[in-house]
Amino acid sequence: MNDPLQLGEAEAANELMRLARQIARADRLYHAEDAPEISDAEYDALVRRNAELEAAFPQLIRADSPSRKVGHEIAASPLSKVTHEQRMMSLDNAFSDEEVEEFVARVRRFLALTEDAPVTMTAEDKIDGLSCSLRYEAGKLVRAATRGDGQVGEDVTPNVAHIPDIPQQLHGTVPAVFEVRGEVYMEKAAFLALNEQLMAEGRALAESKGEEFDPAKIRQFANPRNAAAGSLRQKDASVTAKRPLRFLAHGWGAASEVPASTQFGMMGQIAEWGLRVSPAFVRCHSVAEMLAHYRAIREGRAALPFDIDGVVYKVDSLEWQGRLGFVAKAPRWAMAHKFPAEKAETTIEAIDIQVGRTGKLTPVGRLKPVLVGGVTVTNVTLHNRDEIGRLGLRVGDRIVLQRAGDVIPQVVENLTREEARAAYHFPDHCPECQSEAVAEEGEVDVRCTGGLICPAQRTERLKHFVSRGALDIEGLGDKTIAEFFGEGWLESPADIFRLRKRRSEIVGREGWKDKSVDNLLAAIEAKRTPDAARLLFGLGIRHVGAVTARDLLKRFVTLPALREVAQQARIEEADAEGNVANEAKAELLSIEGVGPVVVEALGDFFHEPHNVAVWEDLLSEVAPPDYVVETKASAVAGKTVVFTGKLETMSRDEAKAQAEALGARAAGSVSAKTDLVVAGPGAGSKLKQAEKLGVEVIDEAAWAEIFKAAG
Repeated sequence: MNDPLQLGEAEAANELMRLARQIARADRLYHAEDAPEISDAEYDALVRRNAELEAAFPQLIRADSPSRKVGHEIAASPLSKVTHEQRMMSLDNAFSDEEVEEFVARVRRFLALTEDAPVTMTAEDKIDGLSCSLRYEAGKLVRAATRGDGQVGEDVTPNVAHIPDIPQQLHGTVPAVFEVRGEVYMEKAAFLALNEQLMAEGRALAESKGEEFDPAKIRQFANPRNAAAGSLRQKDASVTAKRPLRFLAHGWGAASEVPASTQFGMMGQIAEWGLRVSPAFVRCHSVAEMLAHYRAIREGRAALPFDIDGVVYKVDSLEWQGRLGFVAKAPRWAMAHKFPAEKAETTIEAIDIQVGRTGKLTPVGRLKPVLVGGVTVTNVTLHNRDEIGRLGLRVGDRIVLQRAGDVIPQVVENLTREEARAAYHFPDHCPECQSEAVAEEGEVDVRCTGGLICPAQRTERLKHFVSRGALDIEGLGDKTIAEFFGEGWLESPADIFRLRKRRSEIVGREGWKDKSVDNLLAAIEAKRTPDAARLLFGLGIRHVGAVTARDLLKRFVTLPALREVAQQARIEEADAEGNVANEAKAELLSIEGVGPVVVEALGDFFHEPHNVAVWEDLLSEVAPPDYVVETKASAVAGKTVVFTGKLETMSRDEAKAQAEALGARAAGSVSAKTDLVVAGPGAGSKLKQAEKLGVEVIDEAAWAEIFKAAG
């Protein structure tokens, strides 16, 4: 596995695209269809790698990034949908003691606490079940809903009535409205008994029909979590009633009143109301106590009656939780410390080469199937030529695979590298178009030089253009693009919008009937006024990721304006004294997250006549509106704010988070484009620069009033 910091932006962008697709598929299978193909450890590995790449390349964060999503949109279901009053979030993960220590340190930094200030946490085992929210009004259960995508779940109120751990009426004095959140799960013994029952019922049915019983035709559940999800999400609640489901509370959502000031106190209150909480729920006063509890739970994991996959830590103080707030899909005040995965041995049976949209040749090892942590692994990426050389990999080698939490499945050892066998020769020509394949100076990746004459690159670029992070055209999947490309109907993005002229040719092809063709064409027509940032990202300009595309459009508003500046930025003109001054380039570089590599890539793209032709052809078919970012109503929405000096009531990170929440941009330096400076004690050069430029300066108390006034 390559260190993210050693990757080029293009390689990182490609990997982020692949990860987004893999994780989206895994989410759909896990949350929406209850039919996961990969284990939790393998899923965690994908998410972990995605997080590492996004941390190293924040400018490449995609619009469809898994880090911005919780769960998965609900698939077609007989159950009605429920919109959560308060979003059901996910959790960020840790996989080592050092990451847990950093989590606590990060909390200290955000809250501006001293290094020796105590940070009390709660810790509990993380049950591998189906998240569920129970809404009580005046103590009576009125609604139960699954998490779904975090915003919208499924109504399972009649079903949870059959779970004995979920009371219909809470005990004692209860707030007018209170949503209890927790996990619906199935114990391991009950899971095994259910699968045996399904097998017995299948055998009995076959015998009653006089047919030969085929065990392979009986659909059994893959694991207890799968069984719990399938049992709870039944249209017929009587089916759920026959399944031995359990419930364990771990938190709460919307509440008219929170009668305690700590997480520990609130969970105790929830238990008093009549709901089960984890018997392993404790309060820890140091990192050492947190890790000791983690190890105790890990050592006793096998003896537990239910499956767990880690330990969850939460900041105990609810006031601190409120200050820490949330990132895209997870709270800053909580962390899941996951258990490590496994290793296994297998054999490399073949090495195939895949060609990506930027021409990169990626070697993929085809493996003798091997079970690792409950999942059968058949393929593993070998990354690049250098990685194959480092491990001395050849077809026929016996290898050790690892699927630990901090990496996607990877080869960690070659057990037979000393055996006499011909070395693997990485191809020097593209397997798709036979063009020369070379590595640019300073890069480890070998790329096809064929450009758009390479069918693999052209089809991959079209796939990228219609992907969820770009134009997101439903119905135009990989298979369809390959089919239409093969017919010569799709050569460039603009051709997508001309497919309506080929309706009669498409209808009647295998899998294409009037309705399916009309649905596809309607989906295409709906994208004729696409989001400008998505369109820019979809063009696949090297080093211009989804976030960078948005940042560029925030500044230039329209695509033609961006093109003009990008072209001007490529022109280097010297003044009378020989100094190079390029205002367009300077303007691009002033955008946070845009560096010289991005500026050069934009200039190169618009300098190439073929790219300009593709660009103009596309804009003749679509009309993206001006890119206007909606901001929260506040006195500083749309303004640039700089914080300087010592902040006494919050950390610098918290201050920046507040600015972003108000629709402002938190900058690191004062310039003529700065609108407001918030100065604390000890403010120095930035304050002087603000005074020199006539920028408005306020103190921390005034900033607090602005934040408070915005609600």
